[in-house]
Amino acid sequence: MGKHSTADASQQTALDSDELQLIDAWWRACNYLSVGMIYLLDNPLLREPLKVEHVKYRLLGHWGASPALSFVWGHLNRVIKRDDLDVVFMAGPGHGAPGVLGPTYLEGTYSEIYPDKSQDAEGMQKFFKQFSFPGHIGSHVTPETPGSIHEGGELGYSLSHAYGAVLDNPDLIVACVVGDGEAETGPLATAWHSNKFINPARDGTVLPILNLNGYKIANPTVLSRISSRELEALFVGYGYTPYFVEGSDHAEMHQKMAHTLDTVLGQIREIHQQARAKGNLERPLWPMIVLRSPKGWTGPKEINGHKVEGSWRSHQVPFADVRNNSANLEVLEQWMRGYRPEELFDANGTLIPALKALSPAGPRRMSANPHANGGVLRRELKLPDIRAYAVDVHHPGKVLQENTRPLGEFLRDTMRANMNTFRVFGPDETASNRLQSIYEVSKKVWMADMLPEDEDGGELARDGRVMEMLSEHTLMGWLEGYLLTGRHGFFHTYEAFAHVVDSMFNQHAKWLDISRNHVPWRAWVSAENILLSSTVWRQDHNGFSHQDPGFIDLVTNKSPSVTRVYLPPDANTLLVVADHCLRTTDCINVIVADKQKHLQFTTIDEAVAHCAKGIGVWRRASNDEDAEPDVVMASCGDVATQEALAATAILRERLPELKLRFVNVVDLFRMQPASEHPHGSTEREFDSLFTTSKPVIFNFHGYPWLIHKLAYRFRNHENLHVRGYKEKGNINTPLELAILNQVDRFNLVIDVLDRVPRLQGRSAHLREDMRNAIVSNLNYAHTHGTDRAEVADWVWPF
Repeated sequence: MGKHSTADASQQTALDSDELQLIDAWWRACNYLSVGMIYLLDNPLLREPLKVEHVKYRLLGHWGASPALSFVWGHLNRVIKRDDLDVVFMAGPGHGAPGVLGPTYLEGTYSEIYPDKSQDAEGMQKFFKQFSFPGHIGSHVTPETPGSIHEGGELGYSLSHAYGAVLDNPDLIVACVVGDGEAETGPLATAWHSNKFINPARDGTVLPILNLNGYKIANPTVLSRISSRELEALFVGYGYTPYFVEGSDHAEMHQKMAHTLDTVLGQIREIHQQARAKGNLERPLWPMIVLRSPKGWTGPKEINGHKVEGSWRSHQVPFADVRNNSANLEVLEQWMRGYRPEELFDANGTLIPALKALSPAGPRRMSANPHANGGVLRRELKLPDIRAYAVDVHHPGKVLQENTRPLGEFLRDTMRANMNTFRVFGPDETASNRLQSIYEVSKKVWMADMLPEDEDGGELARDGRVMEMLSEHTLMGWLEGYLLTGRHGFFHTYEAFAHVVDSMFNQHAKWLDISRNHVPWRAWVSAENILLSSTVWRQDHNGFSHQDPGFIDLVTNKSPSVTRVYLPPDANTLLVVADHCLRTTDCINVIVADKQKHLQFTTIDEAVAHCAKGIGVWRRASNDEDAEPDVVMASCGDVATQEALAATAILRERLPELKLRFVNVVDLFRMQPASEHPHGSTEREFDSLFTTSKPVIFNFHGYPWLIHKLAYRFRNHENLHVRGYKEKGNINTPLELAILNQVDRFNLVIDVLDRVPRLQGRSAHLREDMRNAIVSNLNYAHTHGTDRAEVADWVWPF
């Protein structure tokens, strides 16, 4: 294969003199706009000498990565227009917004969406002022930026987002510019392997463009300080054909980039021809580009004897003391006038026609590509009837079922009905989480080598639609790219390891919050659906490391407009919740459901009604109808519900005169006031369920303080006593783990005895029985390695 070197590219002339002059002028216009966004408050076209009052008080933003971004954008425009390509631009560098905003403005898209940012001097002044300015837009490529589905600064997710966008998008090319600082992150490093999951017959193309500008904020970057030979070996090892575009001379770099893009597109066409016309599905060595250019390219070479262009000093604002330093004010003016704006914009401040003609038209503009506003392409899923998968609960509390197995059958048929718009993502755990029915319709996509033994249950296929890789980062990135371009998906992982993607969840929640509430032109996209299984209470051999239910705590910190958390207690409620979640838009649904066998409590009709309410009284477990309860027993989560029911059964058998109300919570945010969350409860609703003065014993799946955080404003909060996971566990039997964290039936009974005033002093024998049961069951677990049969085989007795 060999290195495709700078020298080779420089010998080719892809642009004639007129094309070279025009593309360079267009790039100068982008760079002029980038500097203006960072520095200027007024005098956008420098029609008068630059004065202090023309400069912003607070200089914010990042210059260093911006010139390379607009350089790539301009060259992509050339081939898009020539070949009528469908291209989305992905900006990975953290704060490269000026290098993206400038092109969107020059293409006219920005002015179409924001008419006050018009294509004239007045609009340009507003365009400059808004950047990193209070009440306006930030310095990242935020949701307000047309043409974007990725916020620069997410640090590591650009490439996985890009690959997710091209799945089932055969004609789409995503040009993903990867920053060399970003390239040092773990998520980005694993995302390079995404090329092993792209089927060229049905998927689009990601063109990674690694921009090596040499520096992060204050340090050199690793990949910029290794030899080209090492760099080439790295990417050949990742399975790419790397092309190198290196240098700083403007004319030479334009020629090199133009020639390289022509070569790369020819290679992509050949790959598609082999796959689509000739049926060759062997994994291709997809092309990628290494663009080595100076940081802060075209900026000041030196300031006060210090190197700026090509140095870390150009990362953010190359020099900030402008309002109080006349010499720096002069440097700024010289820098901006060096782009010769009078040659680029006419008397009205509009880009001259010759440069405007370089941009593609309509939706072929990368700033107006509909895939970057995926909600406009989204179509509803065709969903099967959940009743076809329902567990027959003819005797509630006596039927055992793996809760997630019927869900797998439901997802199987959902995929069957939506073979181009629905995928399932999970880290090597589809079968482990009991979702393996999906393989009956589609296996795991795998474009790398296959071995004969893979035929024996390996479930691999070139045309598979189940996405498995042992990198939650990459999987979540694929899913988000898939959703943001208008499709549907479902992600599952072990509960404790969801924390691997905490940051990705945070960023996606913020993106959705801004898009939903502040960017009306963005059409709503399908919800991000996350199943957390293999939960804290059923870890067996995995032990303490796999016991962490805290991901839902993180979820509750984000905007209530986009966050939902569901803890269905059995298989039928899980089916109802999943069906609902797959229909929702512009939110993140987190579902917590264990994969092991559990008792089933609700018929499908009961599940539909219960989930519609999100919280409700279970009459068969209560005995307080037409009376005020002495105590409310509440539960949220599958194991928590089973133990709470077992405690309720003991109390009803031993203390039949005790009036007890059983409340189950499916929708966690029903525990929050309606004023704080759209799914919240009104004060009357909450009081009617939990009373205003009676003790409430709440058995919770997760960390107990989360319930207090949600419910603290309600009147009866002082009587709310929550049991949950308290970081106590190891290699435990199910009951032993519950006892250690005091969510077991025996401790719950003791809690009721302690909290109901009229039982105090009258229940010593029952309390002693419960304490004895705790000691006895712990000893039995440590002796036999299992729970007693009367516990393991317990069923609801009423």
